[in-house]
Amino acid sequence: MKAFVINEPGKTSLVERERPATAPGEVLLKVACVGFCGSDLSTFRGLNPLVSYPRVPGHEVGAVVVDVGTNVNHAFEMGQEVLVMPYTACGQCTSCRSDRTNCCQFNQTLGVQREGAMAEFIAATPEKLLSSPKLSLSELALVEPLTIGFHAVHRGRVTAHDTVAVLGCGAIGLGAIAGAAARGAKVIAIDIDGTKLDLARKCGASLGIHSGRESLHDALAEHTNGDGPNVIIEAIGLPQTFQAAVSEVCFGGRVVYIGYAKACVEYETKYFVMKELDILGSRNAMPSDFRSVIKLLEGGQFPVREVISHTTNLAGAGELLRQWSERPHEFTKIQVMFE
Repeated sequence: MKAFVINEPGKTSLVERERPATAPGEVLLKVACVGFCGSDLSTFRGLNPLVSYPRVPGHEVGAVVVDVGTNVNHAFEMGQEVLVMPYTACGQCTSCRSDRTNCCQFNQTLGVQREGAMAEFIAATPEKLLSSPKLSLSELALVEPLTIGFHAVHRGRVTAHDTVAVLGCGAIGLGAIAGAAARGAKVIAIDIDGTKLDLARKCGASLGIHSGRESLHDALAEHTNGDGPNVIIEAIGLPQTFQAAVSEVCFGGRVVYIGYAKACVEYETKYFVMKELDILGSRNAMPSDFRSVIKLLEGGQFPVREVISHTTNLAGAGELLRQWSERPHEFTKIQVMFE
């Protein structure tokens, strides 16, 4: 079978790999659609500290069941379309014992710490598969990136009484916007790209702030009666936006960080205490987040066609990944469609 490999930073290739066997307790999937994630871009750029090379990327998966191994008790049918929850959990570490398997100390995500789904066939355990008869394969592959934002909203304990500001309107930020809006919160989208701000409104933002053209502080003050947002979700990963989240959130507010900062961050730590902030990390997602996103997409109100900004086939994946690296502002979500 063909597989797409990031051989080393800046270099990719298509290779022939042995098709996986259908082992007992596993389901064999024919991959139909895989989305590129920001972690894949970091791998291509040589900036992903969790990855080793060569690596088959890909953990945003829409696939078709083609074989079911022995000892599989779940009812899967041949030809059934599914998505893959791409994380592992050891079941033994402190987070697993606390039912927070998304941040398992020994997690291995597809395409990061282990080989990913950018190949014609993959095997998966049945408990990692979810399906929806209402969603296309492309939509199934879009579920996982949106869950990251939904989980951040869960971490921020967002309610309908909150004003939530989301820093960054890429695919992850759009998931946070949609997740907060689904809870009834007033959502403020923040970006330096007007087109992405327009898309954020379609995902549920009440208004947008173009932080490249206006003062972020003044705009947030204007829209929150001078208080600042109750919750700020950071989905960019720059030191200045990490700092802005703490500076601009209200007293008694919550800050949720999704990404990794690209450099060390210096804080004015007095705000931590003066505002008595809850500063929270958010990693991966839980099965409940997947079910929430599936419900959102089944409702048909999310602008799927506009969020998926680029598609290609397996042969074109390397070139489009290179273009994304060179011109990231032109891309929201790339999906690779398999024949």
